[in-house]
Amino acid sequence: MWIKKVKQTALAATLCAMCAPVFAKTELTMFYPVAVGGALTKIVDGIVADFEAANPDIDVNAIYAGNYNDARVKALAALQSGEPAQLSVMFSIDVHELMDLDAIVPFDDIVSSQEEKDWLAGFYPALMENGIVDGKTYGVPFQRSTIVMYYNKDLFRAAGLDPEKPPTTWEELAEMGAALTKKNADGNVDQWGAMIPSTGYPYWMFGALTKQQGQTLMNGAGNETNFNHPKVIDALNFWKDLGSKYSVMPEGAIEWGTLRQNFLEQKTAIMWHSTGNLTTVKKNAEFDFGVAMLPAGSELGSPTGGGNFYVFKDASDAERAAVLKLVKFMTSPEQAARWSIETGYMGVSPAAYDTPELMEYVKTFPPAAVARDQLQHATAELSTHQAGRVRKILDDAIQSVLTGQSSAEDALNGAQKQAERILKRYK
Repeated sequence: MWIKKVKQTALAATLCAMCAPVFAKTELTMFYPVAVGGALTKIVDGIVADFEAANPDIDVNAIYAGNYNDARVKALAALQSGEPAQLSVMFSIDVHELMDLDAIVPFDDIVSSQEEKDWLAGFYPALMENGIVDGKTYGVPFQRSTIVMYYNKDLFRAAGLDPEKPPTTWEELAEMGAALTKKNADGNVDQWGAMIPSTGYPYWMFGALTKQQGQTLMNGAGNETNFNHPKVIDALNFWKDLGSKYSVMPEGAIEWGTLRQNFLEQKTAIMWHSTGNLTTVKKNAEFDFGVAMLPAGSELGSPTGGGNFYVFKDASDAERAAVLKLVKFMTSPEQAARWSIETGYMGVSPAAYDTPELMEYVKTFPPAAVARDQLQHATAELSTHQAGRVRKILDDAIQSVLTGQSSAEDALNGAQKQAERILKRYK
């Protein structure tokens, strides 16, 4: 009898399992850059794991791909080879190039409910400038930044400067930088007043200097550049003068990749860098440091920077719906607050800064609000059609001037002519 009951129970369990609904999981592949502001892999993995726990019908495969250029190359290579990929975080400035390749679709084609439309309209307007084209939103902000000024308060004190009053103008940057530059007994500089990186993303740093002169580098349509505008030339001359005239930073190239370590090792009292380094600097600085907006020329200014979410055109309707769930989750106020606290990148919406967690964090660590506050003085990052070629032209021009190979006027006139040849087909 006992055996018979066991067999009946087993049969019933089998039949029940056969009758249970089977849910097919939606699988998403997301390319993600991690070599910009520190080791972000664990943080992204944690957010993705929380999303999957809340959405057991969706699996997310995050493929980490070095810097932004690496992420773009790998994502586009996957699409061209027929490998499945539905979304990526790539440069916010890649939008024109991705549209020209017919690789992405606007989020407007995916959202439908009023709640979803409200979510899409809830980001900081300055962060949307690089994501909206012809009235449609192709990029949703996530890993976003502005350039901020980190400064060593202990070195300010040692130089007789007020540690609570960093430079707010170009003139003060040159003056304080001189006071902060120290030479050893052999006459060699072992502490620089300031460093602005000129490799990696020189066009980005230059966009700050030109905005501080009241001039942008391109138009909104991405088919005109202003590289040889007089104010742009003035901005490049000032950058060079910081090394060659005022002697507050090294002449020639200053490496993006090692600058943060130079600051932590107190080889420079001031550095301009991404706010994405904030948490790393906080954890590793063995000195009192501050963070401030970049100093003004004729006005304050910084370009925005960083990465946006993009949805690839080949994603199915089910995959697009899953992508929308994932992007909404990762940009929700709670997750954006968590992201900002753990990385130093900014919360991408005002609602993120209204969360108790980020409100408390900003209260106890005011530098966390600097990049957000600077948004009122921000402009779009350099973004054009044929973006990689145009950026390379400007980068080469900048470096030729900083290394003394060319005058600012000659280099930027040449860069403008080259950019015009590339962009004329897009007018």
